[in-house]
Amino acid sequence: MADQTVLAPRSAVPANVHAVRVLSVKHYTDRLFAFACERPASFRFRSGEFVMIGLMNGEKPLLRAYSIASPAWDEVLAFYSIKVPDGPLTSKLQNIQPGDEILLGKKPTGTLVLDALLPGKRLFLLSTGTGIAPFASLIRDPDTYERFDEVILTHTCRTDRELDYGREIVAAALADPIVGEQAQAKLRHLTSLTREPHPLQGRITALIESGALFEALGAGPLDPAQDRIMICGSTAMLQDLKAIALGAGLAEGANSEPGGFVIERAFAG
Repeated sequence: MADQTVLAPRSAVPANVHAVRVLSVKHYTDRLFAFACERPASFRFRSGEFVMIGLMNGEKPLLRAYSIASPAWDEVLAFYSIKVPDGPLTSKLQNIQPGDEILLGKKPTGTLVLDALLPGKRLFLLSTGTGIAPFASLIRDPDTYERFDEVILTHTCRTDRELDYGREIVAAALADPIVGEQAQAKLRHLTSLTREPHPLQGRITALIESGALFEALGAGPLDPAQDRIMICGSTAMLQDLKAIALGAGLAEGANSEPGGFVIERAFAG
């Protein structure tokens, strides 16, 4: 029997979170799903940031960090999640339905924001799995295309079905009435798989080190003078790509001191 979560009355919701209604839910695989919820009128964020999402667990909120997958201008908030069978939150969150109520933190934050990067020409958005979520926000933000001549989104997964969410968000960006024209001119989407045949096979780290990624792009290797990188994925992927970025001569950036690359460490469980 599925684990049922009883939603608390609004009077029991802590002051540091909003109670918001779920608007839509879509399951991609037995491990991946996306959902969208209401956006409170007072909720402000920068594209690429994350926020705490959760459910009431008895009298206490159970919250985890989730990257916001919709752009800062959107009227709804979108998210992309893994399903962890024994995860304290996702084992319950995967059962939500439209009309249900979830908890939304009031203070979004994060380093995967354009303000943390120095000006450049090429922007690499390197993701694995659900790490593509913040980039779903950024590729629909006009500021991304105003700041960069080329936006390269990479998505590495195990199987082809796990690439479907990325395909959908890219199609949405290309058709978007606000950024569609710019996205068609500047956005490139490259995928790779680790467990099934694919034009590009292997981990993104290996594709960068071997030069296969740049060969597929028909472009030169990383150039610290013009390239900027955002990285989101597993802990091992973050560490490996950080080492590659540093080795290429890029300095890590932050909100207080912009640099050549930034990484994110927000995970759901």
